[in-house]
Amino acid sequence: MPRGSVRLLTIPVLVLPLLLSGFAPAVAQVPSAPAAAAHPALTAADYARAEKFMAWRANPLVFGASVRPSWLDGDRFWYRTTTPAGAQFVLVDPAARSRRVVDSAQVAPAGEGRPAGRGGGRNLVPSPDGKLAAFLRDDNLWVRDLASGRETQLTTDGVKDFGYATDNAGWTHSDRPILLWSPDSRKIATFQQDQRNVGDMYLVETRVGHPVLQAWKYPLPGDSVVSMIQRVVIHLDGPRVVRLQMTPDQHRSTLCDHIACGGGWADVEWTPDGSQLVFVSTSRDHRQEQLRVADAATGAVRDVYRESVPTFFESGNGKINWHALPATHEFLWFSERDDWGNLYLYDLGTGQLKRQITKGPGNVLQVLRVDEKARVIYFTGAGREAGRDPYFRHLYRVGFDGGDLKLLTPEDADHAVTLSPSGQYFVDSYSRPDVPPVTVLRDAAGRLVLTLEKADISRLVATGWTPPVPFTVKARDGKTDLYGLMFRPTGFDSTKNYPIVNQIYPGPQTGSVGSRSFSAARGDARALAELGFIVVELDAMGTPYRSKSFHAAYYGDMGDNGLPDQVAGMKELGRRYPWIDLDRVGIWGHSGGGYASLDAMLRYPDFFKVAVSESGNHDNREYEDDWGEKWQGLLERKPDGTSSYDSQANQNLAKNLKGKLMLVHGTMDDNVPPYNTLLVVSELVKANKDFDLLLLPNRAHGYGPDSQYAMRRRWDYFVRNLLGAEPPAAYEFHPGQP
Repeated sequence: MPRGSVRLLTIPVLVLPLLLSGFAPAVAQVPSAPAAAAHPALTAADYARAEKFMAWRANPLVFGASVRPSWLDGDRFWYRTTTPAGAQFVLVDPAARSRRVVDSAQVAPAGEGRPAGRGGGRNLVPSPDGKLAAFLRDDNLWVRDLASGRETQLTTDGVKDFGYATDNAGWTHSDRPILLWSPDSRKIATFQQDQRNVGDMYLVETRVGHPVLQAWKYPLPGDSVVSMIQRVVIHLDGPRVVRLQMTPDQHRSTLCDHIACGGGWADVEWTPDGSQLVFVSTSRDHRQEQLRVADAATGAVRDVYRESVPTFFESGNGKINWHALPATHEFLWFSERDDWGNLYLYDLGTGQLKRQITKGPGNVLQVLRVDEKARVIYFTGAGREAGRDPYFRHLYRVGFDGGDLKLLTPEDADHAVTLSPSGQYFVDSYSRPDVPPVTVLRDAAGRLVLTLEKADISRLVATGWTPPVPFTVKARDGKTDLYGLMFRPTGFDSTKNYPIVNQIYPGPQTGSVGSRSFSAARGDARALAELGFIVVELDAMGTPYRSKSFHAAYYGDMGDNGLPDQVAGMKELGRRYPWIDLDRVGIWGHSGGGYASLDAMLRYPDFFKVAVSESGNHDNREYEDDWGEKWQGLLERKPDGTSSYDSQANQNLAKNLKGKLMLVHGTMDDNVPPYNTLLVVSELVKANKDFDLLLLPNRAHGYGPDSQYAMRRRWDYFVRNLLGAEPPAAYEFHPGQP
């Protein structure tokens, strides 16, 4: 995700796989940085200065930057903000155009703006009327009366690996049921998930004595049997289960690599009267989508509309954009068929296209509100304003007929928008990576109602903090514009030469830069630069927000990882800025970035000299099925024994390693199993390559309490091998301290 000889100084457990391979490890010597003169040793004070720019130190120095409205009746809302004097609670009344500081007790006691009666534990799913909550027990679905505590079993035939509403497929597994209540709280749409013959994934906890084995269902690309769902509607009267009259569906969605996206069951909607269920079935390879309507009483299913695409289908960016409009027998559909993400209106009865609502260039990102009565749609979009950063989000309004398209957030910035429950107002926080946010309240026509906050970063700037520098370079084709951020140290001197570190996430579901909103820290990019590096983040081809052809640039060839663009972009920066030393190029990333950073060392061994590869999905045959099959395609085995996945496997290129490489992985990573890294280790050993390996015992994908240790080791690695300096011994971060 979305993924020789070894230094024994790392951790003792790394010896085991090497001994099993028949190799005895040797202690690697620490070389000087390539093409770099000797550099003075760095001190703990240098690391402490860099730590000032980590989130736990930098964020408290920014005031008035965040407004998260908690809505009350009548579109009123309150929010908490920070000031140099402490926290404040602000109550806003849009109708009165008033904003006033209040005591917390005046607004917060009723559950911080959330409706009362929606209580329960995190594994309970409450009904719309707040009276009941659904939960799982022994592979079956139950409901609890929240007033009396009385529990009722809704299903009885659920068994191990064939349970109801279970959240367990691939790297996601929890005890929270996946379901959708009907609007009248009398029915539940869910599924029975069949995993009875799906392959298992195994991890073993490190401990004194007998190890503890963890096992769960984890289908892989190419498996003949994967998780399937049998859709059902459960009527609480009885109770009784109505099974939909259709073959089992793939465990897939139109948006994410799970069937629950953004906290709820994806691609399923009830009609307002609860008589029908509208849903979309996604094929295993994500190339075919089928919109269907089911009768909740009988289970009869009617196919309405089908779309097939040559690569992968997505229904939006971070949010599903199709919606049923039963009152007018229509449905809203999102498609990238014309190379841009646009909205289309269809007949819900016949499946016939009525009209295209929006057109490119530029994308619809998220449909935030559909006003069926006024036949108006409110959506966020990007790339629709010529001459602006194509990643900046804006809010728009458009009619069902495609007319009266209006930009509601005019400022040239990235806009984070929250609509009021009625849709008559919205909170708009706009900023850039190098410009702090201003938060305002606007009405539905985009008119300014109130200015709520203007962020104060004066104390942050007083520490020497400087913002990232946005830049634009050309892609591998020499024509396409790519956008990124550059971080420089506080004492930047244009007469010196600086090694450059590429902080990469290749996608395809997101890019290296991430949000274009203001952020004081941006991970450790700014902090790492403070040690004497130029750090860059660049969104290469193969990432979203741009055209579909841009996003699908290396579909079926994941080993590309956008690296030709990264190399082209860094070379252009080197030509533009003589203080960038292209003889000292490093790269690092986590998960998919770990995959890409090692890939960079193996495909461009003469360009990248140092890499830190964390928790990489180095061979997507060893990562959950939905991910690889969406971006690489279905696995095809050829008569000669090769497969369509061979080209994306990092271990197949191990013989190309030249520079300094550190591999990092948690031994209990239930997202990207550690075997991904061990496959690479095995081939590096066979190729007699020197590298460093850091295994974090009993840690999952994000490393938990070991995350600061892993970061310190990463800093040390670049300081020693790219900067040519000796890092301070065993520097310790203190996230809990101001």
